[in-house]
Amino acid sequence: MRQIILDTETTGLDPNQGHRIIEFAGLEMVNRKLTGRYLHLYMHPEREIDPDAERVHGISLAFLADKPKFRDVAAELSEFIADAELIIHNAPFDVGFMNAEFNRLGLPLVDKQCAQITDTLAMARDAFPGKRNSLDALCDRFEIDRSNRTFHGALIDCELLSEVYLWMTRGQDSLMMDIGYGEDGDGSNALGFKFERKPLTVLAPSADELAAHQEYLDTLDKSVKGSCLWRSIENPPTEAPA
Repeated sequence: MRQIILDTETTGLDPNQGHRIIEFAGLEMVNRKLTGRYLHLYMHPEREIDPDAERVHGISLAFLADKPKFRDVAAELSEFIADAELIIHNAPFDVGFMNAEFNRLGLPLVDKQCAQITDTLAMARDAFPGKRNSLDALCDRFEIDRSNRTFHGALIDCELLSEVYLWMTRGQDSLMMDIGYGEDGDGSNALGFKFERKPLTVLAPSADELAAHQEYLDTLDKSVKGSCLWRSIENPPTEAPA
């Protein structure tokens, strides 16, 4: 299934108060690799932009003066997300805005156009309960370089989210990060952005940790009235010589 890493920027926080989408970005991923296909659109919102929102994304109404309205790009956007799984950080926010825009035009809502919606914020909260799980926090946690990110623009946020998503799901399909290196092997992804990946550090267990592990295995042995499965994995039987 195609996956679309998706993000939007808006005039404010609530589509029910008439706020609109002003930027849309989506990166296509297939088999855990960015394909190089993407859609990046700016839209005139036909209303003012809240100062607080502008301070976050840095997009002014003057910049959008000559940009198309959402109705002018709705068909292109729908075609891009059609039948794909959408990967979104805090999906209710972006989907809520997209649904408001589609509903305004009498078009099907997002869940009727795409195959699935995956919320990476919900995934992060399940994986790291009680911790900060913003996109910035997850980038810091996974040591993803975000030095090129000045404002929270939709396209760069999609780039970062693609890295975060692959880190969070790396145990599902692959034991390695495989975001899709450039042909020259320089660590660039399909769009030419470079990300820093530090080598994994393997920590040897301490004597106390080994002792605690053995104590836990002893407890398991008692519960199964024999040797637990883990001991056969740690100490596989050797084949007797013929």
